[in-house]
Amino acid sequence: MVLPLPGALSDREPRQPAPGRARGPLAEPVLDPPHVLPRRHLGKLPRRRARAGVRRPGRAPARVGHPAGPRDRLLQEGRARLRADPVTAATTAPATALPSIDVRDLGVRYDLRLTRRTTLKGSLTSRFRNGASDAATHFWALRHLSFQVPHGESLGVIGPNGAGKSTLLLAMAGILSPSEGSVRLHGRVSTLLTLGAGFEQELSGRDNIDLAAAFLGIDHREMASLTPSIIEFADIGAFIDAPVKTYSTGMRARLGFSIATAITPDILLLDEVLGTGDEAFRARSKLRIQELVDRAKAIVLVTHDLSYVTEFCNRAILIERGQIIHEGGPEETVRLYQDRTRQHKLLAEAEAHRFAGAIRPAAG
Repeated sequence: MVLPLPGALSDREPRQPAPGRARGPLAEPVLDPPHVLPRRHLGKLPRRRARAGVRRPGRAPARVGHPAGPRDRLLQEGRARLRADPVTAATTAPATALPSIDVRDLGVRYDLRLTRRTTLKGSLTSRFRNGASDAATHFWALRHLSFQVPHGESLGVIGPNGAGKSTLLLAMAGILSPSEGSVRLHGRVSTLLTLGAGFEQELSGRDNIDLAAAFLGIDHREMASLTPSIIEFADIGAFIDAPVKTYSTGMRARLGFSIATAITPDILLLDEVLGTGDEAFRARSKLRIQELVDRAKAIVLVTHDLSYVTEFCNRAILIERGQIIHEGGPEETVRLYQDRTRQHKLLAEAEAHRFAGAIRPAAG
């Protein structure tokens, strides 16, 4: 019995093997993805599909239109989300190459409608009944905000109530999805936006520390080494093993602040939390924030206590009606905010007096 030479097909001219492949009696189809068809089924391909998959000399490999497997679909969906998601955290790029926080043309829009028109009939007839436009049913809490926070800078965000300060932090933390623009955070992010936010009320404080570690992507061993210092800084004693629902507001604030600042994050987002607790805790909080500033971390602080802005921040922005109206040093920004607050107060008082004078003759 005579065996054919490797690479020969009866009396035909031997085919050139694909680069990087071992020689064989048949040229294998080049599939995309490669795991769709096992080798044992190569001979069972229909002639047209098999021919489409054969790599011929001088030609690019043909793509066989098989559906991707589960792993490939997950990878494709993940890549698509990364390309489309305006909030990108934990970037591996060095802090010296990229700003820690990069906000570009950010806008957040709220829907003011109390109910959703889920039916086609309701959607078509509502405009004829109400005559309301889209502008009347939506409210822009933020619009066209752009700024950067380099590594090692502390940014103060000030403004009147309803200006959009907390909405800005929620968008930066990824809790709110931007309606337009983008927010990019480069580094490990820790947030403390609301006192006790994110705590599981039925679990103990110690268990909530473990949950926070999992949420922040901290290794269990690293968090175990930090837990004693977290408990000591929070100063809640034996209550660390009690359910969080039994904590007072001050205890929750101390524990949340201790967790948020114990991991030495690259980016720290704080919203109206430094003025909570007793005098001793406020003093410790100031020291902790100063340590983070000295370690060249990026901090964004929202507060109505203007002394914190001038003490801890080296830059500040003033927001009114969802837009930045001033950006500069903390002292000049605070002075501008105070001047505008006094002007608004005088205008409001004058309007109140004018309204009262218009009503008095009618009442008489």
